[in-house]
Formats: sequence, structure tokens, C-alpha cells
Amino acid sequence: MGKPLKEGSMSLSSEGNMVVALDIGTSKIVALIGEINSEGGVEIVGIGKHPSRGMKKGVVVNIDSTIEAIQRAVEEAELMAGVNINSAYAGIAGSHIQSLNSHGIVAIKDKEVTEADLERVMDAARAVAIPADQRILHVLPQDYVIDQQDGIREPVGMSGVRLEARVHLITGAQSAAQNIVKCVDRCGLDVDDVILEQVASSYAVLEDDEKELGVCMIDIGGGTSDVAIFLNGAIQHTANIPVAGDQVTNDIAVAVRTTMQFAEKLKIEHGSALRQLVTEDEIIEVPGIGERASRGLSTQTLASVIEPRYEELFTIIHEEIRRSGFEDRIAAGIVLTGGSSKIKGAVELAEEIFHMPVRIGSPTNVGGLKGEVNDPMHSTGVGLLLYAAAQNEFAGGGGYSSVTAENIWDKMKSWFGSNL
Repeated sequence: MGKPLKEGSMSLSSEGNMVVALDIGTSKIVALIGEINSEGGVEIVGIGKHPSRGMKKGVVVNIDSTIEAIQRAVEEAELMAGVNINSAYAGIAGSHIQSLNSHGIVAIKDKEVTEADLERVMDAARAVAIPADQRILHVLPQDYVIDQQDGIREPVGMSGVRLEARVHLITGAQSAAQNIVKCVDRCGLDVDDVILEQVASSYAVLEDDEKELGVCMIDIGGGTSDVAIFLNGAIQHTANIPVAGDQVTNDIAVAVRTTMQFAEKLKIEHGSALRQLVTEDEIIEVPGIGERASRGLSTQTLASVIEPRYEELFTIIHEEIRRSGFEDRIAAGIVLTGGSSKIKGAVELAEEIFHMPVRIGSPTNVGGLKGEVNDPMHSTGVGLLLYAAAQNEFAGGGGYSSVTAENIWDKMKSWFGSNL
């Protein structure tokens, strides 16, 4: 598909070591271009950002606005990197996402596990009943069992008679995935894969030791808060909470009777998720809507509007963790990431509610323009690049990726026929 080359730029198709990420969020759309170096790491060479107007709670609600924002972000990233983008990895989120744990059992054909046996056991594990409007996005292996010997991570080459796989299945609404693919497609780009946003973010902000010990990552964005629980190095539970930064902004706008834009500015510059941390009570001038006169607002009052919403969010997530059955097994605690995790007092409030250690997660493991993306709001975008690099390494036989999924583009074409 692709686009005509700009003067003096090269095509990504000729650059096999380039990967592109599209973080299509509720509040912003970010395009990142990364170059995979000889060690398999990612060097960021281009970044483009544009406010998102066509998304609500992680789902496309206005295709034209979303297409325009994607195009702007992509053009900015292309200019910075001096390349033309042909395809990208895109993130997906929203309350339509569902997940469940499943397992499959097969007989080992030649008494030694081969790649073909792995494929068969994965097919067996994904053979579960899901609603007609849902499609499987990810089949994430947790561990394998060979003849009652469990806890096996790399079964290929091992001897045995019976192979069992425990997996975490993630499904998404067919229409939501289709709309994301359609938006990217209308920008003249192919979709390499559609990845659940918290799976992507985990690549950028979690350490291997944390995943082994047990950790809960909470990605608080604009429209949704995405939860992922890891234990023994594998993802065990995922959830999407439809409470996030936009609700906080809306609360401020309603409470102090101002515009959403100014409410967002108030939240970022003066907001606190914990009222007791506001020691110096400053007065901020708030412009009125229309012809109304501006008036003063104290930072204490602002914090008293913000705190209940964050408290509600953390309480809902705490209940989700309790329901998942992993509350007593998250030894490494909580990692907060996403743009709305940066507010002052979020860590202290979370520690009060979860009774666990809490830290803010910023993207790591990347080079190049890392100063530009060293911010929790870029964890999904950077994670998409790292996911893409892991897939390339896996496809090239250079290593094993913990995430196995068919090429989403082939899947999409088979789902939607000639609609795209």
C-alpha cells in the first residue's frame, strides 16, 4: 500500500530493522519510529504527537477526527526520522476487552516436543467458547506441563508423551479492532499487529524480577485505566476500568465551572491526588465561561475535587485484584504508569489504599531520543516498539517472545472480508 516517497527520505520497507508504533489513545495519538540495533534493542529516531478528538474510553467514536490525528502524528514522526512509514503496530484498549485463562492438552508426536507440537497445543488452548462479536487478540503462554512436570517455560526439545499449555486469552470486540485498522488503513498504512495496551506497556516499564515475584501494573490513561497482573514471569490477569484522567478533568470543570481545557491545565499544574500533601494553600485565578467574571480557587479545594475520583479508581482496582485471587501474591507491589499517574500524591494515595509498595513506571530499555519519551505517558508507545522488536527477533529465530499471536493483518482480512 504505502505512500509516495518524500524528497530525500527513504522507505521503511527498505529498512528491515525499523519498527513503528501507534499509540491511539483517548487524549493523544503518538507515533514512534524505532530502529532495532544489532543487540536487539530499540533506538528511537522519530516521535510525533497530536491531540486525539475521535476517541472515547479507548474506542473510536469519530473516524475522520481519528484519521486526521493519526496523519498529523505520523507526519511529524516521519519528518523527525527522515523516513516514510508503510506499516505500524497499533494499541487497543477499552471496556470491550475481556480475558480468561485457558489450557490445552495434546499428545507429543515423536516423544520430543517440536514447534509443531507447540502450535497444536496453542490451538487446543484457544478452542474456547467466546461471544460471536469477540475475537481473540492474544494467546499469552503462562507455562507448560510435560507428563505432570509443571513450571516449564521452554518445552521445545524436551522428551515426554503429553504436553499441556496454560495460557491467558485476551479477546476484543471485532468492531473496535476493525475501526482501529480502518483508521490506520485510511492513512495509507498497513497494520502489522494490534496489541492490548497494557501488554505493550508492560514491555516498557516492568522489570523481569518484578514479573517473576508478582506485580500489578496500572496504566492510567485519559479514557481507561488498564490493569495487568504478572506472576512467575507471565501475565495472569488483565482488566480494563472505565475510570481515568478524563473523569478527573470533567469533575474539575463541573466543580469550578470552567472549560475542559482550563480544567486539564489546573489538574496538571496545581492538582494533587492527596489533599494532605497541599501544604501551601495558593489561590489560582479561574476564568469564567462566556461573559462570567473570573474568580479565585484554592489549591486545597482543587485537591478535594481530585482526591475522591482517584480514591474511587484505586478502590475499584483493589476490588479487581481481590477478585482475581492474586492479592496476596503481588510481592513486588504496584507500578503506576500512563499520563494520569503523574499527578502529585498518586503514589502516596495508592499506598494507603493497596497497602503495598507503589512506584511510578517510566519507559526504560530504549536508546536514541529516550529523553523525549522518558515519561509515563509514553509507556504504551515505547512498549509497542519493544513488543515489535521482540516479534521481529522471534520471527528471525534470534530468541523467544513470551507473546505469540498470528499476524493481525491476515486475521483482520479473514474476519472482515473485503470491508477494509
